[in-house]
Amino acid sequence: MEMAKHAVAFSNNAQESATITNERGMFTYGNDTIVYDVIRKLKPTESTGGQARKAIIKVHPDLRVVVTVPNDASEDAIHEAIQKRARWIWKSIAGFTKQKDTVSPKRYVSGETQFYLGRRYVLKVMVDAEQLPNVKLSRGKLNVTIKREVSKDCDKRLVEIKPLIDKWYKQKAKAIFHERLAVLLPKANWVSGIPSFRLMAMTKQWGSCSTNGNLILNPHLVKAPKECIDYVILHELCHIAEHNHSERFWRLLTQVMPNWQEVKAKLDEMAEMYLNE
Repeated sequence: MEMAKHAVAFSNNAQESATITNERGMFTYGNDTIVYDVIRKLKPTESTGGQARKAIIKVHPDLRVVVTVPNDASEDAIHEAIQKRARWIWKSIAGFTKQKDTVSPKRYVSGETQFYLGRRYVLKVMVDAEQLPNVKLSRGKLNVTIKREVSKDCDKRLVEIKPLIDKWYKQKAKAIFHERLAVLLPKANWVSGIPSFRLMAMTKQWGSCSTNGNLILNPHLVKAPKECIDYVILHELCHIAEHNHSERFWRLLTQVMPNWQEVKAKLDEMAEMYLNE
């Protein structure tokens, strides 16, 4: 098996590597005091090219706030960057806090929420002894038909219903990922041919790229909006040209998806919901 060398992690900012110092600051928003970590990065050398990026602010699902800045950024500049995004930071923290309070393991009973391409669908479990077990989307519902009634015992529902839904997601993921890869390849003019990919359900990564340029994509990603799927695919395609998270890598990603940071933040914000099983 090939080693999967480059990956898109669920809430891991790869730019937080190659740091030279850590600091901490704080600010207030309304009645709340919010602490943030400052990570200073070395300026890119001529070998990596380009200029150091501006402040990049990230709110993690564990409620950490991290701002990554060039090594020579002043405290005033960092504070100004934080103040400009203060409301967004506060709302992101509130959103993650709410998710932690509301996300519970799936029981696979009618009325639960399922996601597909960024939309919420209500699960409806139906019994029909004359039909083969199947899963279909219809009018805002994800309808699952089974041959016999299943008790409310969670373990039995996991055995009977969850595999049907997992299989449906994998089928949809394979089709959607093929579609999006075909759309995105013209942007990735450094890629020759059509990269192969396979599906693998993962708990810490949305996707990865092997040293041979083969992609691995998480079928749970099909629950996210198409722009989030595009971000993960483009991220991995960029690794075919740049084999690490260098400044050149981030420039290349920005070239093919200028708003990747906003899209990544949207994906990270919903990760716990999309991965809930």
